[in-house]
Amino acid sequence: MSRWVEIQFDCLPLRSIDRMDIPLDASPKFQQHCMRVKAAMEKHGSHNTYYLHNATCTYHLLNDPVDGMIQFRFHGTVITDEVDMTTRGTDLEVELVKETCTWLSEPIVHWFQETVQRSVAVEFNHYIQAGDLKKTEERIAKIKAESESGESFLGMYL
Repeated sequence: MSRWVEIQFDCLPLRSIDRMDIPLDASPKFQQHCMRVKAAMEKHGSHNTYYLHNATCTYHLLNDPVDGMIQFRFHGTVITDEVDMTTRGTDLEVELVKETCTWLSEPIVHWFQETVQRSVAVEFNHYIQAGDLKKTEERIAKIKAESESGESFLGMYL
C-alpha cells in the first residue's frame, strides 16, 4: 500500500458528444448515465469539460490493510482551463459506499465528500500530465472517424 489516496475513473470528454439521443433499447442504468451526461452538458457546456464516471476514491487513514479505509463512489464534471492543462473546478456527486472506520461520524463523512472533490482535481491534473487525456481524445476521434466511414455501428458515447 504505497498510496494514501486511490482514485479511479473513466473519462468522457464532453466535446466528443455530438448526438444527444438515447437509444430506445438502452438499459435503465445506461439511460440514467446518458441523462446525467446530458445534465452535465447543459450545466457546464462541452468545451473544456470532462464527465467522470465508474469512479471511486479510497482513503487509507491508518497503516493497516483492513482498518481505517473510507471509499466513495462519484460521478460528475471536471472543468479545465482554456488549454486543458489544469483543473479549474469539479462538480461531483459523491456517495460513501464502504468504510472500515469504527469512529466515523456524519460530519466527518461530509468533510470527506468535499475532500473527494479536491482530491479528484489534483488527480485529474496528474491524468493530464500523464497524457491520458490526449490518448482518450485520440481514441474518440478514431472511433468517430470509423463510425462516419460507415464501416461500423456504434451507439451513444461509445
